[in-house]
Amino acid sequence: MGSRTRNVIATLSAGGLVAAFNVVPSALPMAESQNEMDPAVKELAADIDEILEDPRMDGSQASVVVADATSGDVLYERGGDDRLMPASNQKILTSAAAMDILGPDHTFSTTVETDARHTGRILAGDLYLRGTGDPTLLVEDYEVLADEIVAAGIQRVHGGVVADDTWFDDVRLGLNWTWDSEQYYYGAQISALTVSPDVDYDSGTVIVEVDPGRRAGDPPRVTVIPENDYVEIVNDAQTTAAGTGQAIGINRLPGSNTIRITGTIATDGAQARTWRSVWEPTDFAAGLFLQALEERGVQVREGISRGATPDGARVLAERESMPLSELLIPFMKLSNNGHAEILIKSMGQAVADAGTWSAGNEALRSSLRDWGVEPATMAIADGSGLSRRNLVPPNEIITLLRSLQDEPWYDTWYESMPVAGIEERLVGGTLRFRMAGTAAEGNARGKTGTLTAATGLSGYVTTADGDELVYSILINNHVSAKPSDLEDRIVVRLAEHSADGSAVTTSQVPPAPAEQPENGLHGELGDVECSWVKTC
Repeated sequence: MGSRTRNVIATLSAGGLVAAFNVVPSALPMAESQNEMDPAVKELAADIDEILEDPRMDGSQASVVVADATSGDVLYERGGDDRLMPASNQKILTSAAAMDILGPDHTFSTTVETDARHTGRILAGDLYLRGTGDPTLLVEDYEVLADEIVAAGIQRVHGGVVADDTWFDDVRLGLNWTWDSEQYYYGAQISALTVSPDVDYDSGTVIVEVDPGRRAGDPPRVTVIPENDYVEIVNDAQTTAAGTGQAIGINRLPGSNTIRITGTIATDGAQARTWRSVWEPTDFAAGLFLQALEERGVQVREGISRGATPDGARVLAERESMPLSELLIPFMKLSNNGHAEILIKSMGQAVADAGTWSAGNEALRSSLRDWGVEPATMAIADGSGLSRRNLVPPNEIITLLRSLQDEPWYDTWYESMPVAGIEERLVGGTLRFRMAGTAAEGNARGKTGTLTAATGLSGYVTTADGDELVYSILINNHVSAKPSDLEDRIVVRLAEHSADGSAVTTSQVPPAPAEQPENGLHGELGDVECSWVKTC
């Protein structure tokens, strides 16, 4: 792949300077810079400056860059070279590199193999369940694999089920992932052999549902999806009288697969439902496969163990995933952290025969260089942006967004970006309830991102003149509620931009919260990404 370097810099034209440098709103002399600026661009820059003067930005850091998607001319820049935590904006880098390295047609295979003698209905050895990272495997898929073993005439296995997750290393959690995120589905452990509870494909997790008991004083009814005996439910909750509401806690104890249910739920209370990660997803997946075999009458003598599939083993059953081009939709629309990390390790395996974060990150860096992005200007710790050690300058995101337009798979990748104001979940994604009723609705595409004290939005938007812009907005170190409404106001203003200065002024963006929500990662909804709490 040839270099496609596009330096995002201001350019001079016959009409004068067409880009605004607003590292600090008044940093450049008015007479020599802003007065020579195109009037419409000057007005745009002033409006963005005003948005960023919000009191919530006091003591925080905002880096914003806006450029023409075709020419690269910069319309606005504030701190474009500053390295900030991108949160899930990191997935822009990961998804693009995965399309480049693995390709849109890449699939993940899961096989059942053996090197043992098969005589009649007896297999005189082990079944090797071998994974390559497929995050889309459901319990039904393990049941189909078990059906294929039965179809092969095997009813007794004199060995056991050997779980082979060696396609990736055994490091389950990313660098600097916080201990208090470990039980949540967005911080699930990464394995080459895993299972998801539903078609959001949150691999390595279970869904826990809590419904009221029949009478006050009864324990609530607890359902785990998929049904299994790998996790243990300790139900310390109680059903209370009608009208007393619901206050249920569902927490997995650290380092275990014990999920404790606490609190109360009224007899007329709504179901409590949440996702919880499992400890060691490899064993969870192997247990579901063994369970499926036993339900079909296949006797397995030695249970579950771990190991590598021997060379020369023959394939008895196989399942192939959807292609990466399709996986991009739940990955990017719903900001799935597990998909990002699986893709990072898959890239490492493809390039260096090593399914590790370090090998995958180096592969990602190589792709970035080909697109004119300079990885030396950033810190890359993981693929999802969950790590607080990721640091990326918005100018590099702008260069990447522009360069990707030349790729043959760009249209597919572009379609995976969330779309502002479109409520259909796998179209609007994490932007489905943002910027509705504005010039950005159905227009702006962007990757959202949220960590405690970090938020971001980067992507594409079309102006009132029909010109496409690329933008990157990163905000760090705020102690208020997540100021995503400021990101929205900027993007809406870009959608309204016109070269003749006739900006549309009818769009209304939801105002800032009247009160600061409770502090804490899992506090009020306005403080977290909607994908974290399954509201988008």
